[in-house]
Amino acid sequence: MPDASTPLFVALREEITQRGPIPFRDYMERALYDPEHGYYGSGRARVGRGGDFFTNVSVGPLFGRLLARQFAEMWLRLGQPADFVIVEQGAHRGDFAADVLGALRELAPDCLAATTFWIVEPLATLRKAQHEKLAAWAGTQVRWAESLAGLPPFTGVHFSNELPDAFPVHRVARRAEGWRERAVDFDGTRFVFVDAPLSANALKPALARLPAVPEGYETEINLAAPAWIAEVAARLQRGFILAVDYGYTRAEYYRPERNQGTLSAYAGHQREPDPLARPGEIDLTAHVDFTSLAEAGIAGGLTLSGFTDQHHFMVGLGQLHFTGDTASPQEIRAFKTLMHPSLMGRSFHALCLTRGAEEAGLSGFRYGQSGALLTLLDANNHASE
Repeated sequence: MPDASTPLFVALREEITQRGPIPFRDYMERALYDPEHGYYGSGRARVGRGGDFFTNVSVGPLFGRLLARQFAEMWLRLGQPADFVIVEQGAHRGDFAADVLGALRELAPDCLAATTFWIVEPLATLRKAQHEKLAAWAGTQVRWAESLAGLPPFTGVHFSNELPDAFPVHRVARRAEGWRERAVDFDGTRFVFVDAPLSANALKPALARLPAVPEGYETEINLAAPAWIAEVAARLQRGFILAVDYGYTRAEYYRPERNQGTLSAYAGHQREPDPLARPGEIDLTAHVDFTSLAEAGIAGGLTLSGFTDQHHFMVGLGQLHFTGDTASPQEIRAFKTLMHPSLMGRSFHALCLTRGAEEAGLSGFRYGQSGALLTLLDANNHASE
C-alpha cells in the first residue's frame, strides 16, 4: 500500500483531483525533480552498493580515468586548443569530475593545463555536494552553470553518463482508434494509468517515425532527449558530444515483442512493480532511443562519428590505458565489471557526435561493431529526416 501521507503524494493527488488526469511525463517530472520532495531534487537518490542502483561511476574511479584518456585524445584531435572545455551534465555528486581531473593531472598534465571543467546542474542540493567534492578545484578549473543556457559557447567535449534515461517521458498506447497517451489518475486509493488524448503536438511526428506495432502496444516517447541534443549542439563551436547510457536503436527499441516499453522503477537494487506507487521515493527511468539522438545531432549540424556498445568502448579505452603491467587487481576487477557483456557491457552504449573535429580514430570506437552506424540510422530513418 503506498504511503498517502508524503507531501508529494498529497500534492499530486490534489493536483489530479482539481485538473483531472495528468500526462505521465508531468508525473515523472514531479516525482524525480520536485525541488523539495522529488527523488533527485531532494537529494534522496542513492547510488552504489548501499543505494538504489549502480552506475559506471559507482564501480570506482577507473571509469573516470578511462574517459580522461579519451578526453585527452579529443584535445589532441582538436589541435591542442589552449582553451579546452569539458562539460559534464548529470554529474550527481561530482565523483566523475574528481576522477577525471585527478587522472588528467597524473596522465595528461598539458591537457589539464588547457582544461576548464564545467558542470551543468540545475538542482541546488547536488550543486552543494559537487562543490564539497571538488573544493580543491572550484574557482580554478571547475565552474558551474544551472542550465545549458548559462554555458558559454565552447570548444571541447560535452559528456553525459546516464542522463537522458532520466528525462521525463510520454507513455503512449496503440489503440484501435490510433495512439493514445497514458495519463495518471487517482482512484481514491492510489495512482493509476488511464488513456487520454495526446498532450503534445510533437508526439505525432515522433509516433509516425515508429515501426508498425500491434494494437495494445505500450511504450515511451522521449521528446526531451532530441531537444537536449539540439541545445548542446547549439553551444558546441568545435568538438564532441559523447553520451553513454543504456538503450537501443529505434528499430530495436520498438520491436513488436517489447510491447510494454522500457519504463522501470527501482529501489534498493530491486525493480518496483508499480512505477506510480511511491512518488519521490523511487527512481524512474526509461531506455534511450539512440536513433532519435543521432537524428537530432545531424539536424543540428553535427556529424555522427561513433556508436558502439560499452563492451567494445571499454576494450578500446582499455588498450589506450593499460600499458605493460600497470593495472592493479582493483582496476582489473572494475574493468571486467564495466565491459562484461552480461553486466554493463551490452546494455550500455556510447554515442559520439562531432563538429569541426578529426572524426576518425577515437580509441573508444576502435573496436565498434561493423555496421553500427548504419544500423543506428538505417535507410528508412535516414530518408525520413
